[in-house]
This record gives sequence, C-alpha cells and structure tokens, in this order.
Amino acid sequence: MLAIYVVLDGYDFGAGIVHLFFAKKEKDKKAITNAIGPFWDANEVWLIASGGVLFFAFPTLYASSFSGFYLPLIMILWLLIFRAIGLELRGQIHNRLWEAVWDKAFGIASFLLALFFGIALGNVVRGVNLGMVENGVSAHEAHYFFLPLWNPTFSPTAEHLGIIDWFTILLGLVGVVILTIHGANWIIYKTNSDLNNTLRTVIFRLNFVLLALVVLSLVVWHVIAPKPFHNFIETPWLWIFPILTLIGLFGLFLIRTFKKDGTGFIFSSLFILGGFASTAASIFPKLLPSTNTVNPSLTVYNVAADEYGLSVGINWFIFAVILLIAYIFIQYRVFKGKMDNIGYGEH
Repeated sequence: MLAIYVVLDGYDFGAGIVHLFFAKKEKDKKAITNAIGPFWDANEVWLIASGGVLFFAFPTLYASSFSGFYLPLIMILWLLIFRAIGLELRGQIHNRLWEAVWDKAFGIASFLLALFFGIALGNVVRGVNLGMVENGVSAHEAHYFFLPLWNPTFSPTAEHLGIIDWFTILLGLVGVVILTIHGANWIIYKTNSDLNNTLRTVIFRLNFVLLALVVLSLVVWHVIAPKPFHNFIETPWLWIFPILTLIGLFGLFLIRTFKKDGTGFIFSSLFILGGFASTAASIFPKLLPSTNTVNPSLTVYNVAADEYGLSVGINWFIFAVILLIAYIFIQYRVFKGKMDNIGYGEH
C-alpha cells in the first residue's frame, strides 16, 4: 500500500518539482496543475489507509515508529499542508505576487516531500538504535527510540543516530530524482503541454543521474548493513523484484522514442514498485532493524497484533480495499485522457 501511495502521490510530488524548476510560463504552470488537479487529494488516501493497516496489523511498530520519527513526521505533515494550500489558494486572487508565493509553496513542499520520503526509506534500511543503547546498556524499553534531525558526526554508523546523515541523504536524492522523472512522465501522459518535449530530454538526462545514485547506494549499502543481499541468495525467486527495477530504469533511457505518451509512466512506476519490493525483500522479516546487539530488530513476528485482532482486521481490510480500489478506478475512469482544459484552481 505504501508502494502504491508513492506511485500515485509520487507523480504529484514530481509534478510539483517540475513546476518549481521548469515551468516558466503561465500556460505551462496551468498544464501541470491540470494534470494532477483531480487526483492529488485522492492519492493521499493510500497514505491514510497504510497508517490504518499499520495500526491494526503491527501496533508495536506503529507506536515505536510514530514516537521515534515524531519530528520528521510533523515536518512531513506541514509540507503536505503547504503543498495542498499552495494548489488551492493560488487561484483565489489573480495577483502576481500572490500567485508567486503559492507557486513556491507548492514547488518547495513537493521537493522536500520527495527528499524526506527518500530519507525515511534510508532510515528503515539503516536501522535505528532501539532501546537507546549506550555503552552496551539499554536506557529504555526494547522497542523505544527517538532520533534528532541529525547527529554531530553526520554518520550512519554512529551510536547516536540522526534522521539525516550522508547515507539517508543519498537515498533522499534517489527519491527526488525518480519522483521528478515520474512526475514529468505523468505530465507528458496527461497533457499536450509545450513543455513535454523539454521534459523528455530532462527525463533522459536525469536517468543517468538516477543510475549513478542507484549504483552508489548499492555499493555503500554494504557499509551500512552486512550481507544486504543474503535473502536474494537464499531465495532466488526474489530476484524478480530487482529485475523489475532494472527494467524500469533502463526503459526510461528510451523515453524519446516512445510513441505512446503513457509508456514512460509505466517504466517509472516499475522502477518505484520494484525498488520498494526489493528493499522489503532484502530486510525481511525485519520491519525496522536494530543497530545494536542488545535489543532485537522489530520484525513481522514480534510486533504483529494477536491472532484474534488480525483475523478481525483482515475482514474489514478486504471490505475497505474493495471500496478504495473502486473509488480510485471510478475517479481515473472519469478523468481519463488529456487534462489540458479542466481549468483546475480557477475561481
């Protein structure tokens, strides 16, 4: 569900980044907001749904992560708010200064959200100091932790970790680049904007940056986590997920040759889904690794709700997912095709 959220709301973030850096003309800005206007708030339903599922299925993980990551979660909440009001308030007053302020709010919030979600993934891959162990002694209960925004050493191998270090920033940059590509693909798919040819060139060039960042992140992963690929060696069928990631990555190099506007979006979606699945497969059964040897990692087994809670929850989950999929299907069916003339945000 989180992967679906990143695919759907990720193109909104990417569109905001394109809006910030590449949309210079008013008609280009309108084309971008038209492309995401009917979808962005509905896409965020997947984030809410994921939080609900996390609460009923893995309550200990929910309690641990929402307290430990409290600071960045609040920052993400404010960024989501500013991004939303940037879209909604821009068209309320037709004044150049007013529009410029909310254009920046929308674009900068989108950029920082892409960065922070990549950093969040980096924190999960790296792990946290569960129990706040110092000198071999656990200062708190085994599932508790709290992270400041950064630590003095800026190192992912320090005893006292921070949210931001050089490793999490690296994955944050991967997030920014792929979501920029993903958003540009969505704009190409949903509009006939004059910006589209420029965006194809931008995607092609950014894909080289993405390839370099992916290779670098895989290399330094060995510094952060010993034997990060052991699950793939023990269970060979899991290689399907990295293969999907590579198909998505290398398919994007052909962006300027695609005859159908939606093909690029399919490849960037493959990269995101494959990357998420590869990350989950590599750390399974861990959900949040421990960086110390005193307290165990949080896994699907030691943080799950009891059997009765899971059995009740799965029944409601099936019902809720059917409603959610129906809602998304109808919405995308109603707003199929190009969105150049919907006039989103006009008052």
